[in-house]
Amino acid sequence: MRSIRLGIIGCGLMGRELASAVSRWHHLTEPGAKPEIVAICDRFDQQENDLARWYKENFPSITQVVSDYRELVANPIVEAVYIAVPHHLHKEFYCAAIDAGKHLMGEKPFGIDKAANDAILESCRRHPESLVRCSSEFPFFPAVQRMGEMVEGGAFGTIIEVNSGFLHSSDLDPDKPLNWKRMIEFNGEYGCMGDLGMHVCHVPFRAGWRPKEVSAVLSKIVTERPDGKGGRVPCRTWDNATLLCRTLDPTTGSTFPWTIKTQRVAPGEKNTWYLEILGTKACARFSTKNPKLLQVLDYRGGEQEWRHVDMGYQSTFRSITGQIFEFGFTDSILQMWAAYFYELVHGHPLKRFAGCVTPEETALSHVLFTAALASEKHGRTICSD
Repeated sequence: MRSIRLGIIGCGLMGRELASAVSRWHHLTEPGAKPEIVAICDRFDQQENDLARWYKENFPSITQVVSDYRELVANPIVEAVYIAVPHHLHKEFYCAAIDAGKHLMGEKPFGIDKAANDAILESCRRHPESLVRCSSEFPFFPAVQRMGEMVEGGAFGTIIEVNSGFLHSSDLDPDKPLNWKRMIEFNGEYGCMGDLGMHVCHVPFRAGWRPKEVSAVLSKIVTERPDGKGGRVPCRTWDNATLLCRTLDPTTGSTFPWTIKTQRVAPGEKNTWYLEILGTKACARFSTKNPKLLQVLDYRGGEQEWRHVDMGYQSTFRSITGQIFEFGFTDSILQMWAAYFYELVHGHPLKRFAGCVTPEETALSHVLFTAALASEKHGRTICSD
């Protein structure tokens, strides 16, 4: 089995999720490649010293611990890097990694704005030998993989409507202190769209569906928050966004409405990702709120009946877990990384909907979110083609 030496830049929440997935790699029965964490980079102050210790104690393969990302990307031992840093750093860090000849998995939105995304894609064009992908794990839930197979097989017929969204309540509490995701200089003007939107766009973009026009309603619900020092400061990013897109299906040449919701202030939601596809021959819908339930409607005339399919652990990349058991968030992360390393080794995804987000798909999201900002500003529908 090929071993791929991996570096992590940004060792917080998602960095540790990756590290945990690496420690569970034996959970996969046919992995084809094995990642080995050899280097980590973060701002290792007193608090992060405990974090560095956690990595070193759990991953003795680590030989480099640095606070300057340039040292890590210059390390010839490192083959691939995962970068999870605030959005304003994406352009600098991602371009440096790609230009150093590294394979890259980066966090969304792949640049704080369209100009930053353009620069990252230019680095990708200069280095086609580097596998560059964007993180998005929810489509690896078994039910969504089944929906992808339905798309590939033309099961839906003519698409009538698509609805997708990512809703959670992390900012529902108005007394939650301000963090970088509420600051335009770090998070960008996209607000919740940049933070959540790529997850919502992943499957529709992979299906080939392209928004031609967008009408957006963006909301600033909590306008100020505690600054952690006894005062209160303005929140300048969008909390919630609803986008209605006129969308082209190139397979049929027809257009349909695609509604996108990204919300950080969503009462009753902990962390809910959902997808609904309605067609003339079949419909399907799934939500992580009930991760075992796939609802399918096959229409052949007569009565309409939704079937409830109880999905088990029917993962795309096989594992030791029996199919009767439940699939969860950490499993989707393991599957996403299995997809990334499969493509790195084989040069192509295992199948169409079992591939990670491409740089070109991140560019589509930036065009869409930039148009949504213009739609909110001018109060009208904007071309997003």
